Amino acid sequence: MTQASPPTIAPRDPNVVMRLARLGSFHQSRLSFMRQLLRRMAAEQWRFDVPAFEIDSAGVGHAVYTAHGPERAYSLVAFSHDLPPEQRSDRVIATAWDATFTLFDGIPTDADIARLRGNVPKQEAGRISDRELSLSRANRSVRLWNHVIDALSEGRQPDQSLVDTVGYLMRTTAVYGSGKFGAADREYTRHRPECAGPFQIEMLSVYLTRAFVMDLVEHMARARAPLTAVPLDPALRRRFGIGNSTGLGMAPFLINHPQLLNAWIAAREEALARVRSLPTGGAAEVEAFRTFVIRAQMHAQSWSSEHPLQVEKLDALRADMAALATHLSQADLTSDYPWNRLWLWAQDHLSMEGQEQLASLILEPHGTIVDQLASCMSAEEHTAWPIDGTMPVSDLRGIVEDVYGWALKIDWTDPAPCARVWYVSEAKLEPRLGQRFEEPLEAYEQPLGPGRDAARLHAALQDTEATTTAAFLLRRPEFRHIARRAQMAARLPYAEIRDNTLDARMLPIDMLRLKLSFFGACHFDPRSDRWLRINMYQHAPFPHELDRVTGDDWTLPPLPLAAE
Repeated sequence: MTQASPPTIAPRDPNVVMRLARLGSFHQSRLSFMRQLLRRMAAEQWRFDVPAFEIDSAGVGHAVYTAHGPERAYSLVAFSHDLPPEQRSDRVIATAWDATFTLFDGIPTDADIARLRGNVPKQEAGRISDRELSLSRANRSVRLWNHVIDALSEGRQPDQSLVDTVGYLMRTTAVYGSGKFGAADREYTRHRPECAGPFQIEMLSVYLTRAFVMDLVEHMARARAPLTAVPLDPALRRRFGIGNSTGLGMAPFLINHPQLLNAWIAAREEALARVRSLPTGGAAEVEAFRTFVIRAQMHAQSWSSEHPLQVEKLDALRADMAALATHLSQADLTSDYPWNRLWLWAQDHLSMEGQEQLASLILEPHGTIVDQLASCMSAEEHTAWPIDGTMPVSDLRGIVEDVYGWALKIDWTDPAPCARVWYVSEAKLEPRLGQRFEEPLEAYEQPLGPGRDAARLHAALQDTEATTTAAFLLRRPEFRHIARRAQMAARLPYAEIRDNTLDARMLPIDMLRLKLSFFGACHFDPRSDRWLRINMYQHAPFPHELDRVTGDDWTLPPLPLAAE
């Protein structure tokens, strides 16, 4: 009897995907923003040069790195400083850094450089103009920085094991864009093809920053010992990424931008569904996938953390990758909807960490059906999403029960589910998370608990005599914001995190990791439940290599030469 072909696989249920524990297990993928940028630059044959590198032997001065696209140029203006060790801090309250940067729209003149020199090193205390697209800063990883300079100046390569343990020579502590501190608003650039995707300006800034940092460390080695110094071996050089320290400031973004969040998740879920729906696996794709799994095992082994939660997740991931490798030694990936069968096996045998790693891995060989979805990952948020006042109250109540059913099961009179308060600090205008019943913060609370607000809306809808949403909101205008979110989430299935963002047990790092995975970050290393460190562009080709090294297949470590 012939087995009937299964229907096209649908994207996963948002009630499964949009839980914080799963979102906090996401990995980078073909759709991550760094990879979108490098694919574009390689395909369009962008050209790069360094019109200025005026850095002295102490590492102080400025440099300009320019990326020339088909229609426009963008220049990273970097200022390098001699920072005393006692002033080095990754906290947002820091006032001095080892290096500061801005991404300039075009090629700066000497007058522009002079203006920027008086402002960019001050960061928040300075002001930039709408000719600048981003503002950022970075600190050295001192142990590795000194080791690399010592080694290169003595004519030898640094220790690869130490390079892999740390992974970067500098880490950014903020990359600001979209109008902050006087920079150009996104409205100014969003119509440009190279800027249309999410965070492409910021990703370009970090990519050029990595090039500058590597040139700077080689320059300082030559300055110390011009007769004996050597440059980094190209293969070893690519093992350096750019680190990043990210805290609570990033978490509310996902709640405040539901349309954008839906676009990101929907694209990833559609990509996964497309691959799972393939009836057969091509020989080239299967071979590539098996290689990606080996490289993912190497990546998991090299990923380290001291945080207990991440240590536990890493143990699970390594066990998952071993189980996947064992399964693949006998699995048929050529027929009978092989990718779907593999996915169903993973649901029964792998942890969430391993499942989401597999979700990324099975996309890797299928760029022809996945990469086009990158064009769907932005959102026209400047267009208002009006409340449908004609919607019957019964329909609105039904939406709340469907989207926020999880929240309606919570006892909101219990202190634990509403223990946290999101607010904005007066000193730095940065998001903070406080304790509702221990600190006098409730008067400053930000609307970042949609689940609680939806439960309150549902209770009010049960008692109202109004028949339409408009009539209800005229009497209860305090529910306008959550009514709008509910109507939006009814049409955008992945717009809402379906978990309690006020709960005493909530881990903000889950939200941070979700966003950073879409950036393309790796090696998530939490330092608490509220901030973590990551690595960006590790193993990526440098600007001068994009014309001969693939702009895409670089996020997982390369196989040893003997195994290739």
